[in-house]
Amino acid sequence: LVFFWQSGNSFHVFDQGQFAKEVLPKYFKHNNMASFVRQLNMYGFRKVVHIEQGGLVKPEKDDTEFQHPYFIRGQEHLLENIKRKVTSVSSIKNEDIKVRQDNVTKLLTDIQVMKGKQESMDSKLIAMK
Repeated sequence: LVFFWQSGNSFHVFDQGQFAKEVLPKYFKHNNMASFVRQLNMYGFRKVVHIEQGGLVKPEKDDTEFQHPYFIRGQEHLLENIKRKVTSVSSIKNEDIKVRQDNVTKLLTDIQVMKGKQESMDSKLIAMK
């Protein structure tokens, strides 16, 4: 057995090598574990890091756990809420674009002022020499 449900709100991959070799090709066009994890992340799944692992120390066993708020045993109706994250220009609000344009305009104005001050300081320095 390569993976299983623990408490019903996550799944484990115990042997990533075996999982990639035997399970992934059955459902994906690849057998790359990193690609599988990238796909999980795109759909909002997150790797579970336990406190005792400290988040920085790699666990001794090849056991990786993933969870998603809508991936719960016996709650199949929630699966329709698991959607691929999409970042598109249409999702950016017009107000956000206006604010960003205003920020860029202010930044460019500040740069011009700084350039003017720099040129003035250069002139004064040349005169002092």
